[in-house]
Amino acid sequence: MHFDFTDDQREIKRTARELLAARSSLERVRAIAEGDGAYDAALWEELVGLGWTGIALPEEHGGVGLGVLELAIVLEELGYAATPSRFLSNALAAQLIVGAGSDEQCARLLHGIAAGAQTGTVAFARDGVAELVPDADSARWIVLVEGGGAGPAARLYDAATGELRIDPRETIDPTRRYARVTVADAAAGEPLEGDVAGGLDRAEVVLAAELTGLAQRALELTVAYVKERRQFGTPIGAFQAVSHRAAQMLLETEGARSAVWFAAWAADAEPVSLSRAASIAKAAAADAGRHVTAAAIQLHGGIGFTWEADVHWLYKRAQLDAALLAPAAWHRRRIARLAAAGVSGGEHPAAPAGGAAPARASEPPATPAGAG
Repeated sequence: MHFDFTDDQREIKRTARELLAARSSLERVRAIAEGDGAYDAALWEELVGLGWTGIALPEEHGGVGLGVLELAIVLEELGYAATPSRFLSNALAAQLIVGAGSDEQCARLLHGIAAGAQTGTVAFARDGVAELVPDADSARWIVLVEGGGAGPAARLYDAATGELRIDPRETIDPTRRYARVTVADAAAGEPLEGDVAGGLDRAEVVLAAELTGLAQRALELTVAYVKERRQFGTPIGAFQAVSHRAAQMLLETEGARSAVWFAAWAADAEPVSLSRAASIAKAAAADAGRHVTAAAIQLHGGIGFTWEADVHWLYKRAQLDAALLAPAAWHRRRIARLAAAGVSGGEHPAAPAGGAAPARASEPPATPAGAG
């Protein structure tokens, strides 16, 4: 059994790391966040030109024809750089449409998504209202998912038709744009009647990959700092309390990465294992993203709490990422139910009750309705 990336996958990772180091440095992230929040159009064109917006989409729909694992590699690097971009939201929508869309819908929608011309986004909604929708103000296609007794139901909306009210929202994360989306007409939109739960699982894996990248960058910045910062002539990293905290950061980051890579592999090669693997990945990555970035601020000491310290961009992004789609607590309950039932597949949550409010993103998200 092979437990490493292929040469092509390693090349994707290397290319992404080098490109984003040059085009999306933390200085550039800061400039965008402190400016008007507009994304870097030139960087988007480069990502599209590399084929990454369609990397996990079928070739017959304008994609590259690779898998979720390759997409997860790219998303981990985008998280590592905290890149301000609509790439994540577009990838989430693409994975849900691939899983739940009809042949006609896939043929109609995915070419534009793969080409980066007509982007999409996805979020949970409750009674026609989604409280936290990434990049809704620039998306052409918005997929809203609501729960029910028979499982999650997804509807596709064309933002150009006026079927939705889109109200931009300020959040703690100024590196990404968010909005509150309200359905104006209950009869609007069109259903995605395929495997909605499977599409959501693929989207959760993609989201977990970005969270893992955020944790990795926070870990690296912190290790570099505690090696350099000295007290009483000794690097603070040599103190037991600091080194133990850093070791816990490493443990959570590597645990999340292993879970994400397995889930991405399962999405491509062993779909029967995807439900449990996706829940393990999202729960581990959400916890790692929030805990590791918070620990990074603590271990930076007083400087870590200042606006000038770059670690807060990672912390803020991780809080919002963890609030998107289903919360970690729901995924842990799902893992327990699947283990008790002795199965690997199954279900996905209804919409979080009331939605996850951006202002309270650092608190535990509301329990998904009907997911108890």
